Amino acid sequence: MLNEFKTFISRGNVVDLAVGIIIGAAFTAIVTSLVNDILMPPLGYVLGGIDFSDYFVSLSGGEYPTLQAAKDAGAATVNYGLFINAILKFLIVSWAVFILVKQVNRFKKKEEAKPAAPTKSEELLTEIRDLLRSR
Repeated sequence: MLNEFKTFISRGNVVDLAVGIIIGAAFTAIVTSLVNDILMPPLGYVLGGIDFSDYFVSLSGGEYPTLQAAKDAGAATVNYGLFINAILKFLIVSWAVFILVKQVNRFKKKEEAKPAAPTKSEELLTEIRDLLRSR
């Protein structure tokens, strides 16, 4: 079992996956900053000073000016503004990955179509045919 695990870990796919996860985590920090610091402030300004991160519904029945005030008071909240931010982050990441994959595929060299190699049966039939012709 230990040898099987060693074989599994040493495959290239596992290493590629690990690298992808590490790069993805770093990319997530960049996207979070892009959404929170670059996109949301102008969008909030255009919509009249709205900050999506402070959109919430208090389930405790109290009135709170900000989400942080509600959290500090220990109120149960549904944070739909944070959910909107998460959706925007997802869409940005998805778009970036789409563009990245599209560009990588564009730069890949297209292999010329090779004729299919004959199957073992075809090879044997060819040998039989050649033997029969030689007699």
